[in-house]
Amino acid sequence: MIEFEADDALAAAAAMTAADTRVDQVVVCTPDKDLAQCVRGDRIVQLDRRTRELRNESAVRDKFGVPPESIPDWLALVGDSADGFPGLPGWGARSAATVLARYQHLESIPKLAGDWEVSVRGALRLATTLVEQRERARLFRELATLRADAPIGADVDALRWRGPRADFAAWAERLGTPRLHERAMTLATARAAVVG
Repeated sequence: MIEFEADDALAAAAAMTAADTRVDQVVVCTPDKDLAQCVRGDRIVQLDRRTRELRNESAVRDKFGVPPESIPDWLALVGDSADGFPGLPGWGARSAATVLARYQHLESIPKLAGDWEVSVRGALRLATTLVEQRERARLFRELATLRADAPIGADVDALRWRGPRADFAAWAERLGTPRLHERAMTLATARAAVVG
């Protein structure tokens, strides 16, 4: 893909797979914060491979303080070092969560701190920063928003994992991880036994 990123492909594959009635649950395996926006109830969940934490919609709210659909707005305010944008000065995870839990999206946040229906430390400074850098925040949100409509060129059946390809052993060897091929073969054998 030229116009899309790998995260867009993951979001598109998750949405497409969740729409298939043969699929019980979609598990997006990544610790990346921006993929939390894909989570839908218990249907699409996120597995943080590092911490082994499985997050449904409720767990996303618990972790970030906002629902999945507000994750791009939250990242626009706090930044995302993995994707290379800093967020807005002064905005931290707690202040962004408090404000977005009430207003959900950048456009809904009142310009004047006195009009905010939530109490946030340094609200006047944060409101001023948001007014002065609103276009920058919108750009950051656009960068953080995944495209669930990205053309992935496959359907659910094509995405079904059937084990490692023939060239996977050589690829794992080149990477210096020959055991990776052994692990993949073990998983494929176990899966075949369950499905077959």
